[in-house]
Amino acid sequence: MLEHEHRSSFSGKIGFVLAAAGASVGLGNIWRFPYLCAKYGGGIFLLVYIVLALTFGYTMIIAETAIGRTTKKSPVSAFRSLGGTNAMRLGGWMNAIIPMLIVPYYSVIGGWVCKYLFEYFRSEAKDIATDTFFVDFISNGAEAEIWFIVFMLMVLIVIFMGVRNGIERVSKFMMPILVVLAIVICVYSVTRPGALEGVKYMLVPNMQNFSWMTVVSAMGQMFYSLSIAMGILITFGSYVKDEVSIEDSTRQVEFFDTAIAILASLMIIPAVFAFSGGDPETLKAGPSLMFITMPKIFASMGFGKYIGVLFFALVLFAAVTSAIALTESCVSTFSDEFGWSRRKGTVVMAVVMIILGSLSSLGNGPLANVTIFGMQFLDFFDFLTNSVMMPIAAFATCILVVYHMGLSKIDEEVMQNGHPFRRRAIFGFMIKYLCPLFVIIILFSSVASVLGLISF
Repeated sequence: MLEHEHRSSFSGKIGFVLAAAGASVGLGNIWRFPYLCAKYGGGIFLLVYIVLALTFGYTMIIAETAIGRTTKKSPVSAFRSLGGTNAMRLGGWMNAIIPMLIVPYYSVIGGWVCKYLFEYFRSEAKDIATDTFFVDFISNGAEAEIWFIVFMLMVLIVIFMGVRNGIERVSKFMMPILVVLAIVICVYSVTRPGALEGVKYMLVPNMQNFSWMTVVSAMGQMFYSLSIAMGILITFGSYVKDEVSIEDSTRQVEFFDTAIAILASLMIIPAVFAFSGGDPETLKAGPSLMFITMPKIFASMGFGKYIGVLFFALVLFAAVTSAIALTESCVSTFSDEFGWSRRKGTVVMAVVMIILGSLSSLGNGPLANVTIFGMQFLDFFDFLTNSVMMPIAAFATCILVVYHMGLSKIDEEVMQNGHPFRRRAIFGFMIKYLCPLFVIIILFSSVASVLGLISF
């Protein structure tokens, strides 16, 4: 027990919920969710996502948090102590390495957000809305690299401060501001002329817009959105005190995350409808929706410059809280596996972030001709982590819980101090049968799609 006593912890339930929500509510919700929702059917995508979040997502959050709290360890040590086999150790390392690969390219996109926020402070909205602004910026290697480092330093300073002084304090401050900003921009967006059609497209399911890719994309997004299979929830679970209800906290994280994703979509999709007159092609702009389409929308508004500042401040808050969670998971692994201090772990992560992040940052400029499977570095790291490694890590978690840890141990952990486990039957069925099946389907569909073996 001695090693547990020196482990940092959240001050209580609210600290964990806001930190876990901060981990979940990031670029995944505000950048990724709206463009996938717009591209894959609006209301029907949202419905599929909510069903998956309440079943698959709920199951994985409970499992990972319980693994973390019962072992008081980060992913590698947790898998080793519960699993014992080499295959299980590999599953632990998979969970640990994913955030090490994500946070560098995530910080590059965070740098783009910093650049846009800076530009909205000093320039006019119409100057940022030109067709070439974004491309000129990301293809300028030196400038993209500088903004990437600015964002990275913001994250590392918070990690350096620790669990309570850094992560919890920043989450408690940023998350409420993020919600208020989201609501303000959302109200402004849905009251634009023509925006109601966008609200209808987003909230009313239409089976004609349904495709198999709707399900695959919603599943992939759920990993990203809920921070599943990244080692984050195992790490954060290890900081959760025994008196905190895992099920209640999970429900609140789920609600918070889905609410922000819907708010983000209501900020973006109705505004795009109003701006484009409902042109479906504009909705399929994909990742560029936030950096090219949204600035054009802001430029067409009366207070575009100020809305631009608010919007990118919101996105920056969300990006920072998620990047903190990803980096903390890595630093925690270094501490548990190699006995390193927080300072040494943070410095090593800084080196990893600079090396891998620079590949992504320069991938649209000086390294534009270097591709892997036809993808530039940023796209490749996103595909490798989100479509290949996360499904494998989630599968390993299912195997660990069902065949090594045992469902009774999860029950015991969740029901500590007399807390109820209301969705226990759903959890058991999902972790045994549906979750492993789902992740195999995601893995096969994603890889086959990239290799051109199947097209949706």
